[in-house]
Amino acid sequence: DAASTPGGKHAGENSNSRKRGYPQTLITSAPNKPALESKSRFEAYNRLQAAAVAFGENLPIPEIVVLGGQSDGKSTLLEALLGFRFNVREVEMGTRRPLILQMVHDTTAVDPRCCFQEEDSEEYGSPIVSSTSIADTIKVRTEALLRKSGSAVSSKPIVMRAEYAHCPNLTVIDTPGFVLKARKGEPESTPDEILSMVKSLASPPHRILLFLQQSSVEWCSSLWMDTVREIDPTFRRTVVVVSKFDNRMKEFTERWEVDRYLSASGYLGDNTHPFFVALPKERGTVSNEEFRRQILQVDAEVLLHLRDRVKGGFDEEKYKSHVGFSCLRDYLESELQKKYKEAVPATLALLEQRCNEVTAELNRLDCRIQSSTDVAHLRRSAMLHAASVCGHVEALLDGAAYPAPEQWGKTTEEEKTESGLGGWPGVSGNIKPPYASLRLYGGAAFGRVVHEFRFATYSMECPVVSREEVATILLAPGGRGGTGGISDAAADIARATAKSRLAPLLDTACDRLAFLLSNLFDIAAERNRHTPLYGQQSGAMDGHVGFLGALRHSFNCFIKDLSVQCKQVLRHHLDSVTSPYSHLSCDDAGVDSAAAGGSYLELSDLGQKLRKENVPPPPENNEEATPPGKGGGGTREPLRESQAVTVVPETPSPDQPRGGNYAIKKELDNNNNNGGGEIGARKRQPRMTTTTTTNNRNRGSSAYSEICSSTVRHFSRIREALIERGIASTLSSGFLTPCREELRIVLGLDLFAVSDSKFMEMFFVPGAIDELEEERLSLQKRQKLLRSCLNDFKNVARGL
Repeated sequence: DAASTPGGKHAGENSNSRKRGYPQTLITSAPNKPALESKSRFEAYNRLQAAAVAFGENLPIPEIVVLGGQSDGKSTLLEALLGFRFNVREVEMGTRRPLILQMVHDTTAVDPRCCFQEEDSEEYGSPIVSSTSIADTIKVRTEALLRKSGSAVSSKPIVMRAEYAHCPNLTVIDTPGFVLKARKGEPESTPDEILSMVKSLASPPHRILLFLQQSSVEWCSSLWMDTVREIDPTFRRTVVVVSKFDNRMKEFTERWEVDRYLSASGYLGDNTHPFFVALPKERGTVSNEEFRRQILQVDAEVLLHLRDRVKGGFDEEKYKSHVGFSCLRDYLESELQKKYKEAVPATLALLEQRCNEVTAELNRLDCRIQSSTDVAHLRRSAMLHAASVCGHVEALLDGAAYPAPEQWGKTTEEEKTESGLGGWPGVSGNIKPPYASLRLYGGAAFGRVVHEFRFATYSMECPVVSREEVATILLAPGGRGGTGGISDAAADIARATAKSRLAPLLDTACDRLAFLLSNLFDIAAERNRHTPLYGQQSGAMDGHVGFLGALRHSFNCFIKDLSVQCKQVLRHHLDSVTSPYSHLSCDDAGVDSAAAGGSYLELSDLGQKLRKENVPPPPENNEEATPPGKGGGGTREPLRESQAVTVVPETPSPDQPRGGNYAIKKELDNNNNNGGGEIGARKRQPRMTTTTTTNNRNRGSSAYSEICSSTVRHFSRIREALIERGIASTLSSGFLTPCREELRIVLGLDLFAVSDSKFMEMFFVPGAIDELEEERLSLQKRQKLLRSCLNDFKNVARGL
């Protein structure tokens, strides 16, 4: 049974060499070949551990993690393992920061030689002899780090190497003790932070857990047993230690009581057998030799008490190998060496992998440093990268399905939201172009926005003409009171309305398209990562954040300039169709469009010509547009000539003002329900004669109503002329053509037509070369240390 329990075989091998009632001496015998091989493995792992701590390497090094509640005896156990006291409990170092103790058995070290690994380095400081200095160093380092981080606990460990003739070859991590409540002045979250940190340290499967619990605590009421069970549910890698056993054993009088307690009453499972340890309580100043003698004496007294003062003694064959500090010490050393031996092959393979990775990283860094002195090579690489990105932008505009549109594309609603533009200004309702729900990018998304702009423009209605607008034009001295005056007034109002209502739509269209094209940079860069063009080396510009940022900025500025230029061209189109000299401004009195506009086409002829070119026609009746090719596809009738009203006043008399304004004033006054007595105060009524160019009007026709209807007709003609006179081609030539033909040139001039010193500023800021040199030096140190560890483990593997 003893051989089947943890440490049982090891303890059984030494049982014959012990005198009855006395434990094995703490001083090991002269080294033999197995002992030398064991020490060689231990030293190899110690060097590997130093490298892991210094460089943050995540290596599966077998280690013992000590955990338990505060005041459960962890600090005293560590001192017993070391073989000397250094007042570790007085500084409470284990409560706020982990301590890695690398214990090295060295027969030549009559006095303990301790040294601390420097923070953020693999180097160790000068040896420390005084036990007080050891405690002070731990305290100072703990407080300095916590003050710097502004926290109550820290998971960054302190590493101490101790060489001594009376300590075993062990690596132990002492963790902060579990607490239920924070100390005075500490955050309330401190207990949870400690618990989280301990779980993180104990979770790696290559670590052995050494869980301490006071003997005064019953198994069924253990505070932290469930925590350990969460980390290691089966206790497969957990060693349970019952501390301060001398306090509990005094309660036993019968053998069955002792055996029942030592068996843990089934709370830990059949395959888990705890160790029962008592250590000296005397905290006075004693020599190291006296401390070790006291440890031996306490072990002897525990065995003596169980044999002589308990009726029937205890089951020594089953439990003796688990009673006393010496048994625990021997078991931990043998168990750790066994773990070391088992982990050598995996550690060797992992070291080779890490050496290769560090070497590759060092080579990349060397290339960067070398490129900093070879400006021509750097220029060539940067030019190829910029040209490759431009090539991918062109491919996206022509149509491409990589990378996945589902991931990189956007729906119409996403475009509106992410661009911050929202809907179309002045258009009520939600405009949905064809394929609005599909995630598109590149040329497909560009065409969709153009269609959406056409639909939005045709959906815009002419606003109601206010009486103030009509009165402001017609009632001015020397104003337009005749037939031509009413027609001209309607045209003026329509032109002003078209400018104010359509201009924001044109600007929004340009902004939406600029947003789409700006997004192409990231998509093109993603394509370039996987498929670089023009023989560019993959990843050649990785890490040159300054240049990549300058390239993105230059691209965005290019798109922004295109947007500004395109807005100016579109405004010119708008000014053209709203100009008083445009053929659209001819009155409705039978004036031929060709005579008025010269070379301009009749609007109906223009619409028929565009339809022959498969340009979608505008919707009728000012309704919301439908996608091209769907619904309402019949040929539209040519627009009819508008009609005008001519007001002819009577022969002027002294009581009547000259000009035709009086009739309009009277009409406005009547329509205004006699509101505003200043207008139309004359009693004498003028004689009104209605004339038309195409048909007769009823006498008494409202001038205001005629102006409103005529304004709507003028607005519709202006709107249709603006859209059908090549807005789509203007947007294409304003955005797509320059991206295909000018982008490379503009980016090249912007980024590369500069001096070498200016060019290098995109790659290396002042002092950057020094930082790269420091990084290379650090990598070289890491590489050297890892290769040294690799050679050590190769030697260890050959000795297995």
